[in-house]
Amino acid sequence: MSNISLKEQYVDKTRRDFLKKAGAGVTTAALASGITLMAYPDPAAARAPDQPANPKQRWGLLIDVNKCTEDCDECVTACSQENGWKLDGNPSVDSQWIRKLKIKNPKTGFEQTFPVMCQHCANPPCVDVCPTGASFKRVDGIVLVDKHICIGCRYCMMACPYKARSFVHEPLEDQKPYAPRGKGTVESCTLCTHRVDRGDNPACVDRCATKGKGALMFGDLNDPNSKISKTLATYATKQIRADLGLDTGVRYQNL
Repeated sequence: MSNISLKEQYVDKTRRDFLKKAGAGVTTAALASGITLMAYPDPAAARAPDQPANPKQRWGLLIDVNKCTEDCDECVTACSQENGWKLDGNPSVDSQWIRKLKIKNPKTGFEQTFPVMCQHCANPPCVDVCPTGASFKRVDGIVLVDKHICIGCRYCMMACPYKARSFVHEPLEDQKPYAPRGKGTVESCTLCTHRVDRGDNPACVDRCATKGKGALMFGDLNDPNSKISKTLATYATKQIRADLGLDTGVRYQNL
């Protein structure tokens, strides 16, 4: 009797079938009717091959809602420019990579606005429901989508309580070599892994610091000496839908 689970057998078969269809010289492969996965060059090496993600780290974001104003959408613009998706002029719906959300207390009329993106959960429901293993979590806590084995089923989109994933319907052009995208696949915030792996902040954090209000902070949640950990230990913060027990990597201050 095989010790390999049915899901593992399915993922392995899916990988092998895709590789047979794709081949070394093929640039596109039809996964299903109307769904095409584009083959792009390997992402630029962000760190040496002998330096994998560190399991002792957990990368996260802290967003100070009091510093985030409705008239500022620099974080959305930065994400668009860095990762190659197009702005449509409405930062609340431009992309599920990152969007500005406004909430209002119906009793008092008090309003707040803040960015929402993939929350990089410690227990991500998107990973649990993915039938091919395309949705996965790195050992350092960053949740990603492997475009080469994503079949566009969109189960992860339905499972995400934050509406933080989107499906690529349109043909793509002028892509970034370090942020490959694929028509017929699902995508979401990557925390700019290509920047993080070389020791930089995500693009939204740097832009908010220089052109925004300084509302975003990035760092290692597992390092008690990091600025983000010290801030979390000093001030009260919240997780969106903390009741779900997902242990999000994105926290909000003054929400």
